[in-house]
Amino acid sequence: MATSESLRTRASRVSGFLGLQRGTVGVLAMVVLVGMGERMAERFLPIYMLVLGGGALAIGLLQAMDNLLSALYSFPGGYLSDRVGTRKSLLIFNLVAMFGFALVILVPTWQAVLIGAVFFISWSAISLPATMSLIYKVLPGSKRTMGVSMHSLVRRIPMALGPLLGGCFVSAWGERDGVRLAFCAAMVMAVAALLLQQWMIQDDPPAKAAPSHACTLTPEKNPLKLLRLMNPAMKGLLVADILVRFCEQIPYAFVVVWCMKTITESVSAMQFGLLTTIEMTTAVLVYIPVAYLADRGTKKPFVLITFVFFTLFPLVLLYSRSFEWLVLAFVLRGLKEFGEPTRKALIMDLSPDHCKAGMFGLYYLIRDVFVSLAALGGAFLWQISPQTNLIASFIFGVIGTVGFAIFGRDVPLSVAEKSAG
Repeated sequence: MATSESLRTRASRVSGFLGLQRGTVGVLAMVVLVGMGERMAERFLPIYMLVLGGGALAIGLLQAMDNLLSALYSFPGGYLSDRVGTRKSLLIFNLVAMFGFALVILVPTWQAVLIGAVFFISWSAISLPATMSLIYKVLPGSKRTMGVSMHSLVRRIPMALGPLLGGCFVSAWGERDGVRLAFCAAMVMAVAALLLQQWMIQDDPPAKAAPSHACTLTPEKNPLKLLRLMNPAMKGLLVADILVRFCEQIPYAFVVVWCMKTITESVSAMQFGLLTTIEMTTAVLVYIPVAYLADRGTKKPFVLITFVFFTLFPLVLLYSRSFEWLVLAFVLRGLKEFGEPTRKALIMDLSPDHCKAGMFGLYYLIRDVFVSLAALGGAFLWQISPQTNLIASFIFGVIGTVGFAIFGRDVPLSVAEKSAG
């Protein structure tokens, strides 16, 4: 009996340290299931589109859509979460993504991929503000960065394993049928996630504020009005983030093409899946220790280190011409997640208490509208040469990182502690 109680006590301590509660566990389970299915197919979409007759511009358009739609969906996702609650909003988001999966499965053309992406791209972007809001509702201030980090950590599990499984599908059934079958698996997992999230996540009432609050009694649906509530520290972070995301997104869709088609010692689909697993494993290993430290001090150093890793990746990739060197590049790519949960927690700390999901969505709306231009521009740079694409990416990263180092502001610990109350 004592042993059983001791185990329960230890389990309770571990779950408390990691910020795990019923609602957050439900969200994490949803992230694994939907993410696993999505990542099995999504990382191989550029190759799939080439097989279906799409060219470099079609691939660039897909990545531009990813950023633009992520931007356009982020604010409505935050507004809907503030309006109807996390549980109902996540139900809607999953159904939308499942429709996109079905379209790609049923219509094997590159045009159908672009249309389907309008729906399945939405899931990560539109659900993120709701997820962040739930974490901030159920966890105390001293555990919020840990909660965001656990979300990011668990999110990397499907990012690591999904491409590896997707590579198995492509190797077994080819670049065309293998990707379609991966989308079939994604549909099955999305159905399981929908059922699980509705069972584990409790209904939460729509956010309301006192009349003295800057936010209105109902969630603000006009992003221009909500923009007035964004403080200077968040605006500075936003500008630096946009520049660094230019660095990431200019080559993003073409990384798989560089590895599998461009370099002399090109890699197989299985090897590329393994590289992605290495990247995500690296990210997972740094999340918890960084979250522990960030919850007890200032956040700017962690975000700055992250921006440095973002900047270095395209430069290292440029000189990686074999699998062995690509392993090093993808370890570096994994390290770029060093302070990503800290950056998300910083955004939430700076957001008004009763419209956090909406403000988080607004931040991503502004950021990703701009960044969508980088993804499309990356296609034109790639047509000049892959080297031009990677060098331009590196230059944007340097500008953003140096700018944040000089002008970026930190959040005093007292602000986060006050938010916890």
